[in-house]
Amino acid sequence: MAKLDEQALHREMTAWRHDLHTHPEFGFEEKRTAAFVAEKLREFGLEVAEGIGGTGVVGTLTRGSGNRAIALRADMDALRIAEQGTMDYRSQTPGTMHACGHDGHTSMLLGAAKLLANEGGFDGTVRFIFQPAEEWGRGALAMLDDGLLERFPFEEIFGLHNMPGLPIGHFETRVGPIMSAEDNFEIVLKGVGGHAARPHAGQETLVAACALVVNLQTIVSRRLSPADIGVVSVTELITDGTRNALPGFARILGDARSFRPEVSAAIESEMRRIAQGTAQAYNVAADVTYTREFVPLVNDAGLVDEAFVAARSVLADDAVGAAAEPMTGSEDFARFLVHVPGCFVFLGNGASAPLHNPSYDFNDEGLLHGARFHAAVARRRLAAGS
Repeated sequence: MAKLDEQALHREMTAWRHDLHTHPEFGFEEKRTAAFVAEKLREFGLEVAEGIGGTGVVGTLTRGSGNRAIALRADMDALRIAEQGTMDYRSQTPGTMHACGHDGHTSMLLGAAKLLANEGGFDGTVRFIFQPAEEWGRGALAMLDDGLLERFPFEEIFGLHNMPGLPIGHFETRVGPIMSAEDNFEIVLKGVGGHAARPHAGQETLVAACALVVNLQTIVSRRLSPADIGVVSVTELITDGTRNALPGFARILGDARSFRPEVSAAIESEMRRIAQGTAQAYNVAADVTYTREFVPLVNDAGLVDEAFVAARSVLADDAVGAAAEPMTGSEDFARFLVHVPGCFVFLGNGASAPLHNPSYDFNDEGLLHGARFHAAVARRRLAAGS
């Protein structure tokens, strides 16, 4: 099979990435993006299925006679953030931008598909999964509910994410938990509002809400074991008050992060207890809603070893290392690992702005590294005779 000119591929991937960055789409709205992906995959000679889980795309490439199948996954959605970048390819969709690099992830996986379609080097089937709606933790479930595993079976799955601050061409992953679960909570306090000059005449909720925000911080510091990682963050406090009126209603919203179901359950239990106790102390009522949005991302030990070997085959040895500790960010890729073993890795994005920042931009110098890594994983896991 023909050997690709990798520098020409890099230029092509850069053009794809800039096009996707210019036209970002929010979760389950990725119609243009999905059509772009499907068109490229067909150009490369893959079998393509569209509309999986709404706007998901699956490309299938088979070589040789091997009966094993693996999956490589990229996310396609953008965020509801107004871009502050000034580059020529900045977002043309008001209030939406690729602030997490999914345009780069999609382009890297397309590059890997072109590499493998042209050069082969594996014996079996590769599924290229382009997932919608990663940012709000619904896309993987939608694809799974749409029969992803039954219609496009695979035995293991690999994914990657760019990492600002990690140098270009550098690679990190780790065995076991690498990204956390995310739980969301809403606590509604109800009392009796009234005039700001007469607080004794009602049961206002603002002081109770302020006390509750502080009390929630004791869950991690006093109720969880120091050996467990947990985060409880209040992100919004909303009332129905005004400058000279005390509120009779308050909403506290936030999220919690953990790496074990037992810790998540403990956070919820303590939150309910503290909310009720604080509300009683201030003579108001409390109602707690607690939901689990993302599950922990737990890497398979054997596939982590395989990912390290694949990375060292395409990157410098001293650029491949183990992540020192898990991240408390969350990732929808974890849903796939409930069903099949897999491995999620980080590739350097250099000295860029942070993820989810309005000035963030994916670093095009990392595109070829990601494509090479995807291809190396496929070739290693589907080596002849494996």
